Amino acid sequence: MEHIVIIGNGIAGVTAARHIRKLSDKKITIVSAESKYFFSRTALMYVYMGHMKFEHTQPYENNFWKKNRIELVEGYVSRVNTDEKVLQIDGGPNLNYDKLIIATGSKPNKFGWPGQDLNGVQGLYSKQDLELLEKNAPNNKVCKRAVIVGGGLIGIELAEMLRTRDIPVTFLVRETSFWNGVLPNGESQMINEHIREHHIDLRLGSSLKEINPDENGKVKSVTIAETGEEIKCDFVGLTAGVTPNIDFLKGSGIELGRGVKVNRMLETNIADVYAIGDCAEQQEPIGNRRAIEAVWYTGRMMGETLAQTICGNPTEYRPGHWFNSAKFLDIEYQTYGWVFSERRKKETEVHFHWRHPKEKICITIAFDRDSKTFLGINTFGIRMRHEIFDRWLNEKRDIDFVMEHLIDANFDPEFYKRFEPEIVSKYNTDFGKSITLKKKNLKRIFQIA
Repeated sequence: MEHIVIIGNGIAGVTAARHIRKLSDKKITIVSAESKYFFSRTALMYVYMGHMKFEHTQPYENNFWKKNRIELVEGYVSRVNTDEKVLQIDGGPNLNYDKLIIATGSKPNKFGWPGQDLNGVQGLYSKQDLELLEKNAPNNKVCKRAVIVGGGLIGIELAEMLRTRDIPVTFLVRETSFWNGVLPNGESQMINEHIREHHIDLRLGSSLKEINPDENGKVKSVTIAETGEEIKCDFVGLTAGVTPNIDFLKGSGIELGRGVKVNRMLETNIADVYAIGDCAEQQEPIGNRRAIEAVWYTGRMMGETLAQTICGNPTEYRPGHWFNSAKFLDIEYQTYGWVFSERRKKETEVHFHWRHPKEKICITIAFDRDSKTFLGINTFGIRMRHEIFDRWLNEKRDIDFVMEHLIDANFDPEFYKRFEPEIVSKYNTDFGKSITLKKKNLKRIFQIA
């Protein structure tokens, strides 16, 4: 019986295992040093915030794995011998495989800062990171101030977590505005305001020089590179992005870049070895998508795709149109297609931006200047329907069509206030148009506004 071994029990590895089992009777083994059972990584913050217990993050009962004949091995893979098809596991017996799937995810970035390995300094990615956070920052008596380094999604999640325990937070963001390498200016500025409204000390244009120790080897302060200011703190969260967790593969013969190099079939340069999820790096770009995408749903899609190939139905990885969602404190964010920041957008990309005059609600729609083709949308505080935008992107609809039918994409529950008339009115003013919402849509808006 063919033996499929998967290193990593995150969303990518577990999805691959589940779908291989649906399609075959192959022997399946998952190896993980992080935890015995699969859990939802995106829910870790809610455990710290007291909204759920860790066991609530596990989607499957513990007997699911035995019932589906998926063997679980707890251990750290220290070496992969691709010639002999053997994995060396620290503290455990070697493990043979016929096909190997690498799904080891990411680890927090460290950039060689002095003091980055002191007690009280950590990232936020794994179950072990959550456990360490409970020790380092259990309350505002043990942790009188925290400093977070890095202005991405993990950084703002960590800030929110710490504030729920009334721990003062200083947030160091190297950019001149929060996440402005991704978000257009109007959206980035709105998030700046929102962060500060939550009593977080947001320091824009500020980067870390060093982390300073006390006499016991624990963090006592940080020094800001630009000003030399020293900020006293008991905890430092390193959230300046993540990098593929692939150090153990050095010397294995598997081609590595920033991640494990794969083709569209998710194959590496070594026969019978594949990589999926955060650790996989596409050799050739797929449209505008990044070569490495540390995103939950792409890991799931890779797992589903590779299961087909493993079970005799060779299938290319085709992620389709980009989409994502996140939460900035109280503001829900969704993106469909491409809305690039000012520093990344092409000369022909035009943005239409609308922001509510009082609430933290806005949208930005991108379209091509010449063809008027709809390129993408960002929404903050308004829920939209994925399937609608996916269809409009496939059909290459123009911006006027999108504005006319914008209500069709709204996913907010009944009785939520709708903003389509104001949005379309501003679009007409900005671009000299006379677009009107369809009559049936207008009726629907005023019925539930």
